[in-house]
Amino acid sequence: MIELQNITIANNPKHPLVQDQSLSIPRATLTALIGRNGCGKSTLLRAMAGIQRPLQGTVTINGVDVNHASARKLARLVAVITTESIKVDNLTCRQLVSYGRAPHTGMLGRLSASDEQIVDEALQTVGMEQFAQRKVGQISDGEGRRILLARALAQQTPVILLDEPTSFLDVPGRYEISALLGRLAREQGKTIVYSTHELDPAYLNADNLLYKSKQGLKFAAPDSAEMQAVRREFEGARN
Repeated sequence: MIELQNITIANNPKHPLVQDQSLSIPRATLTALIGRNGCGKSTLLRAMAGIQRPLQGTVTINGVDVNHASARKLARLVAVITTESIKVDNLTCRQLVSYGRAPHTGMLGRLSASDEQIVDEALQTVGMEQFAQRKVGQISDGEGRRILLARALAQQTPVILLDEPTSFLDVPGRYEISALLGRLAREQGKTIVYSTHELDPAYLNADNLLYKSKQGLKFAAPDSAEMQAVRREFEGARN
């Protein structure tokens, strides 16, 4: 479970993006964080991950304050996938996924037989086992997204946070990634939050929507009256 308690976050202290708000994101659910470009979705994800400290309030994951946890403990609690492209062309996909085991290995970073199995299972889960020995520089954006997700799965954290994982994908790819995240939440018990401005995949696959507006945060099921109003607002702005 992710809990935000009386949280205020900002890139500029004079202009808070979220001010004195609280909410709880349940375990084993997929939450789509939606909102317009530049509204603060990435900043909110960084606060959840313990990367950026809130101006006030606390963020806890399974009862652990992310801003007071050691780096190793935090790496066992939450896996983060950012919008940055992969720039390790000479690595194989399997080698990149194996980096997810770093919080669980010894000082030398050697993988045990159990670690190797976890890496193989992560690749299989995202449907990329046939790409294991392919160089990262030889795969598409969509395939790269899946490899990064496999790395997060290999990390074996209860929480996964993803910033715009469907960006630059074609329409089928957006639905595929969104559906895959939903399956991981329900079948593997992961608590997953991903940011997006693609409403249709989110409404189809997410258990909850977290809407970041100028007024703050709204959290509800996609079929709630509140989120239906959000959808009408988005669609009206595009027409």
